[in-house]
Amino acid sequence: MVADALIYHPSVDHYLRYVATTVGRDKLLRTLQYFSRFYAWYLYRTNHTASEIAPYEAIKKQFGLSRKLMRVGKFVEHFQAAAKASDARNMDPVLKYCAIGRQLGYGFYLSFDAITYFDAAGIKPNSAAKRLQREAYKAWLFGLICNTVAGFYTLYHLRQRALKIDKKDAEGTVEQKKLQRERNVASLQLVSDLCDIAVPSSAVGYLNLDDGIVGLAGTVSSLIGVWTAWKKTG
Repeated sequence: MVADALIYHPSVDHYLRYVATTVGRDKLLRTLQYFSRFYAWYLYRTNHTASEIAPYEAIKKQFGLSRKLMRVGKFVEHFQAAAKASDARNMDPVLKYCAIGRQLGYGFYLSFDAITYFDAAGIKPNSAAKRLQREAYKAWLFGLICNTVAGFYTLYHLRQRALKIDKKDAEGTVEQKKLQRERNVASLQLVSDLCDIAVPSSAVGYLNLDDGIVGLAGTVSSLIGVWTAWKKTG
């Protein structure tokens, strides 16, 4: 029967595994949040009415608030990851310090971000919320810069390794395909990080970007996150 074929289709099982993960749900919400930010800007620039723009402004605000709540407590994971990276003995020094910087940046970002939740939700106003949110964005930016440096460094070394491969050899062909997969993963992550940098850089005033660019950049990085999370649950 058609209904049974749909219900028991492998894609449905894959979807259920995906939405069962916090990361999967977060990336979907993030995509809608940043697309709404972009589309609200687009509607405003094309002279649409406030009533037409309002639903997308609401999605941007409410989904952003929902994601902020979902992040509460997650800072512990990143501080633990920073400690583990600092204890790693066989790790490339550059990648090691980039990993420590990234995890500390994300850890402090999530710590400051969590403190501002009650103010953002209107539960308990906090006079220091704006300052803390600004510090949160700075920490996030630091983490992203560390990850971007690691991305460029990884791609450089993968290229150097590829130059040493004997393509005529069978093992060399296998190694080349392996390096290509690693390069694809690193390149995709680098694009995501570069897009994400637009968000905190704009928020703290380092870059003068309008909501259209920030929303579009956030949408691209979010879609990359959706794709990555989808593949991991396959």
